[in-house]
Amino acid sequence: MNMDRSRLKILVVDDTKTNIDVLEGILSNDYEVCVALNGKKAIELTEKIKPDLILLDVMMPEMDGYETLRIMREKNILQGIPVIFLTAKADSKSEQIGLDLGAVDYITKPFNPALVTLRIKNQLQLKLQRDHLHELVDERTADLRKTLKVMLTSLGSLAEYRDPETGEHIKRTQIIVQRLAEELRKNPKFTDTITPEYIENLATAAPLHDIGKVGIHDRILRKPGSLTQDEREIMMQHPQMGYDVLQEATKELRDNPMVRIAAEMALGHHEYWNGEGYPNHKKKDEIPIGARIMAVADVYDALVSKRPYKDPYPHKVAVEEIIRGRGSQFDPDVVDAFLAIADQLPEIYEQFKDTSSSEECKD
Repeated sequence: MNMDRSRLKILVVDDTKTNIDVLEGILSNDYEVCVALNGKKAIELTEKIKPDLILLDVMMPEMDGYETLRIMREKNILQGIPVIFLTAKADSKSEQIGLDLGAVDYITKPFNPALVTLRIKNQLQLKLQRDHLHELVDERTADLRKTLKVMLTSLGSLAEYRDPETGEHIKRTQIIVQRLAEELRKNPKFTDTITPEYIENLATAAPLHDIGKVGIHDRILRKPGSLTQDEREIMMQHPQMGYDVLQEATKELRDNPMVRIAAEMALGHHEYWNGEGYPNHKKKDEIPIGARIMAVADVYDALVSKRPYKDPYPHKVAVEEIIRGRGSQFDPDVVDAFLAIADQLPEIYEQFKDTSSSEECKD
């Protein structure tokens, strides 16, 4: 791999101007050279310019090179930037200290221009190779993520195929889930859990929350009117069925966060905050946050949608029902987030109206 030296920056850190002048003379024809006269300035410049390599003097007043490198590590500002120590002390103990701190090499004073050039070239070559490898890994990871999203979306479409009207329900709940999560992230309690990556995974996984209904017979799934007790017990198996389907379909990917969230949502979106839901009577924080979010979105959608056995509730009445379930059926924090976005919901329903009302899934 050839280096494009015109783009590479080297930060020289030394409190002696003579040393800086020598290094600039050796390097300036091939690299962009930046200078810091002390450790504090070196830390500031590293954060600001992100050099490709740092030449760091060991013996400096106030803050020596060892302490400077230690602080850089603690502040996590190196991000793969190689550090070569400059020193007049060539004893093994000093070298061991520097290498333990993460330095990649030592250059001794007085400087040998040929040796300085060669060691810097070697370290920059290694850095560029590592950077290229990271780019390839990132590209491959992105490709795998796209493939997984397509697979999960296809599984979600399976539920829509069983009952076409489920499709609009899937789209609406997906949007509500995403907006709920974005709002809930503002709550300090969830800042660390509901990250932007989590929200993306949650939105991708949301269409799979009812995937278990593919295992429910049409005579129950499409039955107009209310279900009998026996039929309802069969219908109540769909969360476990959904979880099992996802576990079976993604055996090699169970640790993938997107798949894990999808499985948790499928299994837990009918659990109640007070433990009176199904299938496992989980309660409070035993229920994964994704499932608690979907529980609110799912019930709201069922309330405002037309079903063969009921007319749609007005938005205001549906919101009141969600409020009524706060602390019993629903996580209070999720309900509070729901109330913060409630005014946005009628617009979603105008965009994704049910196209038919002849046969609808039971919720």
